[in-house]
Amino acid sequence: GKTMDLSTAFGLIIGLGLIVLAILGKQGDLSSFLDATSIGIVLGGTFAATLVNYPIKNVLGIFKVLGQVFRKSDLSHQRVINELVDKAEKSRKTGIMSLEADLGNIDDKFLRSGLELAINERDPARLRNYLELEMSNIDRRHNLGQEIFLYMGAYAPAFGLLGTVLGLIIMMSNFGGTGDTGIGAVDFDVAKRFEDLLGGMGMALITTFYGVLFSNLLFLPMAGKLKRKSEEELMMKDIMLEGIIGIHAKDHPIILREKLMTFVPQRERLEEE
Repeated sequence: GKTMDLSTAFGLIIGLGLIVLAILGKQGDLSSFLDATSIGIVLGGTFAATLVNYPIKNVLGIFKVLGQVFRKSDLSHQRVINELVDKAEKSRKTGIMSLEADLGNIDDKFLRSGLELAINERDPARLRNYLELEMSNIDRRHNLGQEIFLYMGAYAPAFGLLGTVLGLIIMMSNFGGTGDTGIGAVDFDVAKRFEDLLGGMGMALITTFYGVLFSNLLFLPMAGKLKRKSEEELMMKDIMLEGIIGIHAKDHPIILREKLMTFVPQRERLEEE
C-alpha cells in the first residue's frame, strides 16, 4: 500500500512559508517577486539542459519518479518477515510447489517473481544470482532518477545567474543620455535612468533567486529523498532475497525468522519483542 509522505509536504510548506513571511515582513508585497520570465528562464533552461544530457524518455520519466517523492510505502519489515515465515512453514509442510497457488495474492513484484523462480529453479546458486541481478537492475534504475534531479539542482542556479546577466546587459545597453541640451535636463534624465537601472537590477536578480530556490528546496532535496527511499527499498529486497533463499533451502521457520530479523533496526526489534 502507498500513503502520502507527510515529511516531504511539510518540508515544502515550511520552506515556502518562511520565504513568504520574510518577504512580507520586509516588503509587504509579493508581486515584485512574481516574475513569469524569470521562472521560465530557470525552469525552461534547466529542462532544456537536462534534455541535452539525457534521452527524452528518461527526462519524461522524472514525472513518474516525482510521485515516489510524495508517496510513502506502508510495507513494513515485520509484515514482510511474517509473510516469508508463513511461506516457509507451508513449504516445509506441503512442499515448495504448493506456493504456486499463492503467487497471485502477492503484491510485491520482486517477491512474487522470486518465489516463482524458487519453485522452478533447483540450483540455489543460480537462484541467488538471478535475484541479485534483479536487485542490481532495480538499483540502477533508482540511481538514474536520483542523478537526473542532482543535475537539475546544478543547472537551476546556473540558469538563474544567466538570466540575471542577460537582464543586466539589456539594462546597461539602454542606459545612456538622450541628447537633450541643458544641464538640468541632462541631470534629470540621468537620475531617472539611474533609478530605472536600480529597479531593473532588482528584477534581474529575481532570476538568481528562483534558481537558488528551485535547486535547494526542490531538486536537490528530492534527489536526497529518492536516495533514502531507494536504500529502504533495497534493504526490504535484501530481506525478501534471503527469505526466498531460505524457503528454497527448506530452512526451519524459526531459524529463518531469526536470520531475517538481523536486517531489522534494533528499535523495531525491541518493539516486536
